[in-house]
Amino acid sequence: MAAAIKLHRHVGRRRAGRFLAEGPNLVEAALRRELVVEVFATEAALQRFQPLLADANVHVVTERAAKALSDTVTPVGLVAVCEMPQTALADVLAGEPRLIAVAVEISEPGNAGTLIRVADAMGAEAVVLAGHSVDPYNGKCLRSSAGSIFSIPVVSESDVGGAVSAIADAGLRVLATTVDGEISLDDAELSGPTAWLFGPESHGLPAEVAAMAAERVRIPMAGGAESLNVAAAAAICLYQSARAHRMQPRT
Repeated sequence: MAAAIKLHRHVGRRRAGRFLAEGPNLVEAALRRELVVEVFATEAALQRFQPLLADANVHVVTERAAKALSDTVTPVGLVAVCEMPQTALADVLAGEPRLIAVAVEISEPGNAGTLIRVADAMGAEAVVLAGHSVDPYNGKCLRSSAGSIFSIPVVSESDVGGAVSAIADAGLRVLATTVDGEISLDDAELSGPTAWLFGPESHGLPAEVAAMAAERVRIPMAGGAESLNVAAAAAICLYQSARAHRMQPRT
């Protein structure tokens, strides 16, 4: 129990190689991936979610203990300790992916989790959180991903330049989203393997990172909004890429 509580902190997760998944949706997704080490549940939660937990290693805890394990306002009394998936960028690239989302310096966990969910929905093969981005196993990020973090590889890479270079060397066309991009998304060539670079809404992609892309792409906006948050921009761009891939003739 004490070891599990330490997983609320990034340093604790990094040292242990484990994280907490809270609530039935995340616990079920983690169980499907066989990442669950142990589950902590109150008597009420154990009764409520008994079918889900039939084959799990469950420790029954008090309501007070369940609150200590939770980082939500209204805990349901169900928390799993999970092993972190061990996927490296090299593993992703070895699979010859056709679509990757690269989020650069994304610090807001809700945006990062939503971007992961969008990438999963659009059929991307991976999400790369580059630079000083949020820990994907932060509780809010996990919840915002709605379980998609268990469906798509999520790789953290502190070296932005190295990650982008490796992706380009693997044969993916790197495109950067910028508000002043030279090419409109409507005109971008998206039929081939593509990696999208997304930056934070506050200041966008660093200029040196955007310069590494084959093209800088802007999203045409007819309204008065000056910009989109990273999750919204990712949804638009990844959908366009997925559509372009669907439109290709089957061989």
